[in-house]
Formats: sequence, structure tokens, C-alpha cells
Amino acid sequence: MSDKKATLSIDGKTLELNVHSGTIGPDVIEVSPLTGNGYFTYDPGFVSTAACESKITYIDGNAGVLLHGGYPIEQLAEQSDYLETCYLLLYGKLPNQTEKETFVNKVRMHTMVNDQMSTFFKGFRRDAHPMAIMCGVVGALSAFYHDSLDIADEHHREISAIRLIAKMPTLAAMTYKYTIGQPFMYPQNHLSYSENFLHMMFGNPCEPSNVNPVLAKAMDKIFLLHADHEQNASTSTVRLAGSTGANPFACISAGIAALWGPSHGGANEAVLDMLEEIGDASRIDEFVARAKDKNDPFRLMGFGHRVYKNFDPRAKVMKQAADEVLAELGLENDPLLKIAKRLEQIALEDEYFVEKKLYPNVDFYSGIILKAIGIPTSMFTVIFALGRTPGWIAHWNEMISGAYRIGRPRQLYTGPEKRDFVPLDKR
Repeated sequence: MSDKKATLSIDGKTLELNVHSGTIGPDVIEVSPLTGNGYFTYDPGFVSTAACESKITYIDGNAGVLLHGGYPIEQLAEQSDYLETCYLLLYGKLPNQTEKETFVNKVRMHTMVNDQMSTFFKGFRRDAHPMAIMCGVVGALSAFYHDSLDIADEHHREISAIRLIAKMPTLAAMTYKYTIGQPFMYPQNHLSYSENFLHMMFGNPCEPSNVNPVLAKAMDKIFLLHADHEQNASTSTVRLAGSTGANPFACISAGIAALWGPSHGGANEAVLDMLEEIGDASRIDEFVARAKDKNDPFRLMGFGHRVYKNFDPRAKVMKQAADEVLAELGLENDPLLKIAKRLEQIALEDEYFVEKKLYPNVDFYSGIILKAIGIPTSMFTVIFALGRTPGWIAHWNEMISGAYRIGRPRQLYTGPEKRDFVPLDKR
């Protein structure tokens, strides 16, 4: 906080507003006194509004910085793992050895879902979009695990957090298996988090699973690099839903619905759609020229980022993982992946892309990895939701455990003024 003040003069009246300072980042002007004086602020998309105070994640888009609990994402991706990062987001600190083992074991013990959940899937068409299924089955968890839904109870909130992190891979894999008509695979507690997910995705009851450690490592990095991204659309949705007192399963389901939007969580799926549209390496120059044409609606997906104006700090780590996966699977000559690698080279070297800072972002590389592993594009956003779950639940818990008010955005009304109703026969 700060003792600095800002003044606003309007209609001959001067209002004094408090200015708050965070640990790092820009100062924030508190505008709540405006309401009592008959004014609101107008900020479409809330791009200039701090809707909450948080200690979880910090982003400096201009400098290409992403910190979880103060730790740079590059260090976490290289030296940590997904579940340790989950612990960091939930508790605000890195665990010691005992704390990590206890946390990992808790997650392992909660990976199964109630057997009746399997009947929920039968109500969906087999060709339903996996995100439509996930919205339903995650929200339905509250019907099975209502023994710990007292949001005022810290222990209940912790149990719900563990359950969500543990069961999301199971539900995601069940969703995939349902859409392809294969039997559900039970989780295996001796496997790591990412190994277990790949086992449930691609294993079958007829033979033992053999999870490639290189693919499991890449999967873990994808989860970690998507674990949280501050007050984005889906996280803000989770907070807004949570501000009503809704249970955590309902709030995370709301976050999944927000993530489903193509402008948010569908970016890596859009990357593969773009590569398929290009179709052949011989057409790359044609599509690059179209991307440079302001009058052409075609856009290269997976390049640049709304928040990061310099570079995406997650992309370098993801690029390394993509190179390792392609080498492990011998897919350097896959037609779509050849297009992707050529587009990557152009974006890093072509003056147009360099000048406009249209660098390959995390969605570009994660799309390549998921395609190489064999995950269909319809599942890409589901995996994003799986990885983002600890961030969503950490923000929800942070809000619920502190002082909060129900979210109530204001509006600039531009509709008709008051008018009298006219009976139907006189209109």
C-alpha cells in the first residue's frame, strides 16, 4: 500500500483518490469513492482495472516476465515439476521434501472418481465436443463430493483443491475414451501425474501400459506452463462465480466454459487448424504473404501474444520440449510438423515478424507437442483446462479465505430513456 494520492477534477469538484502500490508492478488508483459521488469508471474488457489483490502470480508483459510466488517460470519449468508448482500456487511457497511427498500422495489417493460418474458420460453423444462434456462432468463432482463443500472451512477448501487437481486427468481421459468408444482406464497410483494421464489416455485393458518417459516429461511441462496466468478471462470467471459463494466444482466448471472460447483456450487448437489449412510446405510462402496483407482476414495462429509484447517466457521451454518429442518419435518429416518448423524459422528471421514481435508463443509449441503425442485437436483445450486447474483453485481459495464482495460490474447505459408502455392494439 502507499500514502500517495491522485486527484480527479470533474464539474468543478475535486475528488481525492488513494493510490496503492504492490510488491512490483504499476501503482493502482482506488476508484471506489467515485460511486458515492455519482460516477463509475468505463473500462471495456477490464484491461485497466485491478479487480482484486493477489499474491499468486505476476506478469510483466513488456519485459516477458512470468512469476509464480516470485519464482520465474523458466526456473520452475527446468528445475521443478507440475505437482510441486501446484503446491506453490496453493500454499504460496515451495514445499520441503516431506511436504512434497505428502502432497503428491494425497493427489495420488484421490485420482479415482465415483463409479457412478461413468453413467454421466452415457448421456452425451459420442461426437460431443470434449469441452462440452468436461463442463458437465466437472460441475457434477459437487453431487458426489458434497461432504466438503463448506467454503468457510479451510480444511474443506483444501480437500476440494486436492480432489480437483487429482480427478481432472481422470475425467479428461474418460472424456477422450468415451468419444472414441474405448473402455475407461483406471488410474495407477505408482505412476507420476503425467504418466498416469498418458496411461489413462492411451492404455487399454488388454495389455500393460508402456508410457514413454520423454513424452511424460513433455506432458508435465505443458501442464506446468499452463498452471496459472494471473487474472485472465477464465480465472476472472472463476473468481466472479466464487464471489457468489458457489461451490468450487461449480466455479471450476465456469472456468472451463470460459476457457472454451477460441480467443482464450482454443489457441493451440487453432494452430493445428491453421497448419491443416496450409496443408503443404509448398504453400507456406503464399500463406505468409496473406498474413502480411492487411486486407486479408487470414492470420497466422500461435504467433505473438496479447500480454507479452516482447516474448513469451514459456515458449523457449516449450520449444525445447517440442524438439525432444519430435526427435524421440522420429517425426521430423511429418508433413504438418514440417510446416510448423518452417513457420517457426520464418517468424524468428523474417523482418516483418521480428519487427512486429510475432514470435512463436506457447500455444504454437504446445500444439506441435500434443499433435506429435497423438492427442486429437478437440482435446487440446481440455488439456489446457487440466493444467490450469491449480491456478483457478488457488485464486478461488485466495478470494474465499480473505475479505471479498460479490462481483458486480457497472455499465455505461446507452439504451432508451424512460418511456410509457403502449398497448399492443395502439402500436
